Amino acid sequence: MSAIINLMNSILLAINSFTHNYGLTIIVLTFIIKIITWPLMSKQLASARAMQEMQPELKKIQEKYKNDQAKLNQATMELWQKYNVNPLAGCLPLLIQLPILWAMFQVLRSPEGLTGSTLFLGIDMLQALQTAYGWQTYPGYWILVFLSAATTFLYQKIAMTDNSQRAMTFMMPLLLLYFSIKVQSGLVLYWVVSNLLSLAQHLIVNRRPMKGAVSEE
Repeated sequence: MSAIINLMNSILLAINSFTHNYGLTIIVLTFIIKIITWPLMSKQLASARAMQEMQPELKKIQEKYKNDQAKLNQATMELWQKYNVNPLAGCLPLLIQLPILWAMFQVLRSPEGLTGSTLFLGIDMLQALQTAYGWQTYPGYWILVFLSAATTFLYQKIAMTDNSQRAMTFMMPLLLLYFSIKVQSGLVLYWVVSNLLSLAQHLIVNRRPMKGAVSEE
């Protein structure tokens, strides 16, 4: 894990040697990370989309074979093959991305060897909202915190594939709102930019019409 963290820090310093601004460095680094993880995330989104499209047929199978577990399992497997879906395949890209996300968190929390300005849009990217000037702080801090929660809500909203996930649509933004107040603003900027790029990727991957939709009966 330390090797990934050191690599990320080296990339951050290399970008910063051109931008001389920590905020711009974070934005460029976020773009690079998104490009690297784009194929993995696209595969995860495609898998989630396929699982969503097959829900109406899956519900019919579950109702038809609710008293016969063996036939239910067989019919479910056939449905997965029809849609070319592997339920575990959607989790693999996320597991691969977790070390990168953790490394980004460690690097942006306390970058080593950083030079140049740490101010971006009037916000010190190495400061946290509560430790900067107390609660009467520069308005840009609050704008960044709000964007963190708002972009999280938007992504959760469009990425929701099942109505049972509705609670997470509201819980995650609230958690991120609290998180954004506590951590360095550089981390919050990374999260906002990452959310915006994820929103764009989701719209690109899912631009074609749905074959079906999750029905509520």
